Amino acid sequence: MTRENLKNHKRIVIKVGTSTLTYSNSQLNLQRIEKICLALSDLCNQGKEMILVTSGAIAVGADCLRLDSRPRDILGKQAASAVGQAALMQIYQRFFSQYNRQVAQILLTGDVLDNGVRQLNAKNTLNTLLSMGVVPIVNANDTIATDELDEISDNDTLSAHVAVVSESDMLIMLSDIEGLYSADPRTAPQAAFYYEVRSITEDIIKSAGGAGSKLGTGGMATKLTAAQMCLDHNIDAMIASGEDPEILWSILNGERIGTLFSGGSTC
Repeated sequence: MTRENLKNHKRIVIKVGTSTLTYSNSQLNLQRIEKICLALSDLCNQGKEMILVTSGAIAVGADCLRLDSRPRDILGKQAASAVGQAALMQIYQRFFSQYNRQVAQILLTGDVLDNGVRQLNAKNTLNTLLSMGVVPIVNANDTIATDELDEISDNDTLSAHVAVVSESDMLIMLSDIEGLYSADPRTAPQAAFYYEVRSITEDIIKSAGGAGSKLGTGGMATKLTAAQMCLDHNIDAMIASGEDPEILWSILNGERIGTLFSGGSTC
């Protein structure tokens, strides 16, 4: 495929990580969150169907509870998530409502996506909400799931599952770097940038590091796992910088931005 064809994608999953939603001091970046809501609302106005997979509940909850740092134990994470989910949805609802866009919350766990009946229920709910012009906001249900037991505890993997279940055309993962490099550009300035990836090779996997920030649970490795899942289901995937959410318009206009994972012809 060519990047020009990205303009034709109708159903798109956007994944935003904690590092995109917060400042370096762990406080919420409200200006950026509002821009995300504006971009998704405008894309909906263009006739696209947008699904938002968001991180940040634990970080928001930790801030609400006035904790010095993100909890490391399971019970602490679950408690912070329970508090943070409500606060985070309230923020999203307030910003989306400014652009006359209704939102809905969907919390998922791995057993839902592994169970045929429950997966179908999730798919039907997503389809119904999208047909109503609603933006589904999806997160892992960290209040009842644990990192050790739940395969979708990182939201990169969750976003790929959502893209597959919803039969979306594309997954865009907004990150704290511009895309995929041959090495971590923060420690290897000479690293080469990949604009297009048709297959995820062993060399590419080896170039992926761990978690990108102290607040997040994902990193390039989980993004590659998500991208591979999308490729396996003929869904385009992209890793791009979330520093300025206006990049979403540029991506879907076919501009050469970020790393595009596609099984098609040269992009």
